[in-house]
Amino acid sequence: MRVHSLLLRRAALTVLATGVAFAATPREELVVSTASLAQHLNDPNLLLLHVGDKAEYDARHIPGARHVSVKDISQPPAEGGLTLEMLPAEPLRERLQALGISDNSRVVVYYGKDWISPSTRVIFTLDYAGLDRVSLLDGGMDAWMKDGHPVTDVVPETRVGTLKPLTLRATVVDAEFVRTHLNTGGFAVVDARDPSLYDGSKTGGSPQRPHKTGHIAGALSVPFSSIAGDDLRVKSADELAAAFAKAGVKPGDTVITYCHIGQQATATLFGARLVGHKVLLYDGSFEDWSRRDYPVETDRKK
Repeated sequence: MRVHSLLLRRAALTVLATGVAFAATPREELVVSTASLAQHLNDPNLLLLHVGDKAEYDARHIPGARHVSVKDISQPPAEGGLTLEMLPAEPLRERLQALGISDNSRVVVYYGKDWISPSTRVIFTLDYAGLDRVSLLDGGMDAWMKDGHPVTDVVPETRVGTLKPLTLRATVVDAEFVRTHLNTGGFAVVDARDPSLYDGSKTGGSPQRPHKTGHIAGALSVPFSSIAGDDLRVKSADELAAAFAKAGVKPGDTVITYCHIGQQATATLFGARLVGHKVLLYDGSFEDWSRRDYPVETDRKK
């Protein structure tokens, strides 16, 4: 019987009990079904992270789950700084340990309601931290309940994990990297925001700090909302591959994603991983690009 992929995040091979091995797909490594999670709910090294409204978590969550927000694992906003940024290695290690994560943890992240992009931001952060066994629960809390699995309002006992010093992965890039790789063979800069922001029909940001209108000149569009269906389950590899291909992303391209502040972009990035693309996150995203007054355009000629 096949060993479940929940236990094999980033494994090069999935091994059968008979000793026969075969390659795992990205989806098998990154997405877990409600049925499979239910089978492994009592595994000693399993750590569940609930991403969503705290009141919702307090009312009901998957047994054993800890609540986490993007703020818990990000730099606090500084005066005049960017809204959302990754933490340096040691502070990030401390925050992850506080969530109960250890070197041997198998982490499953799930979303309450439709909190998909905050959940993929958490997953990206864990991957950036060098953690290997991390998966997303397909369909989140809604799917878990619809499929008849148990929920509770009991908050698990606080436990602190143990992590060795982190080796951060080189998956976060800055504005200069984006500028030098725009329209470069083998790279695709992808805007994950709503199409109305990409084409300039609307302008993002706040009244105090509006963003520029349009998108990074030369960027393609794969909205974060296209990664999951109406049932909040992640779309199939074929559907995702078609969405990236339609946008102009070529097979083998390294996908560089951005959005407003670096959260929605992680959903599109997650979709790119599921179809086998190497991925990078422009963490400053359009907030940073706008402040630098770098080139934008309001439509994309194919």
